[in-house]
Amino acid sequence: MSEQQTREELTKYARKSVAKGLVVGPGGNISARFEDTMYLPPSGFALEDIEPEQWVPVDIPTGNILDSTYRPSSEVLMHLFCYRVNPIMKAIVHTHPAYCIALTLVDNELPMLFPDQLVGDVAFVPYVVPTTDKLANLVAEKADRYSSILLNNHGLVTTGKNLREAYYRTEVMEESAKIYLIAKSVGQPRRLTEEEYKEIQGLESEAYRVNLLQQMK
Repeated sequence: MSEQQTREELTKYARKSVAKGLVVGPGGNISARFEDTMYLPPSGFALEDIEPEQWVPVDIPTGNILDSTYRPSSEVLMHLFCYRVNPIMKAIVHTHPAYCIALTLVDNELPMLFPDQLVGDVAFVPYVVPTTDKLANLVAEKADRYSSILLNNHGLVTTGKNLREAYYRTEVMEESAKIYLIAKSVGQPRRLTEEEYKEIQGLESEAYRVNLLQQMK
């Protein structure tokens, strides 16, 4: 994938995030990595308004802004620190999905409930003032081991080997939180057992789906 394709992919998934109601107004931010550069939203822009040429390039090793036309998103440190701790990571999607936020207000877990929920283990990060280096460090500590991170009273961070994978995890996390909260409001949700969870992971079709998702751009 080229730099231009990276910019176009960011524009595509930024607009999908808005269309799906995962962010509102200037909230949320997504990024992608091309070689040693990450591309971030310009500060103050709503995600649906960003054009491919407006994504702000930042050098990952040094943190230097490579084009001063626009200021990068105020969450630049969170993205920067995550890419530094996990070189396999190529994309980060940070959104404010309603059900994910609601879940963090009432619980500190998201159990496995159905097959399509299998997006990997989920981490929770306690509430910290957004845009701070403290939040960036807390998220980066989790990003080396988890691909889905719930930020208490704030939102969701998902990562992936490409934008498609990171975005897919966002949609699945929001649907999972929605199903869990609905079920919990009327009774005790039945969780998948560890044996059932491992059976799904062992399916040839599941391995194929995961592999295909990681390869698709």
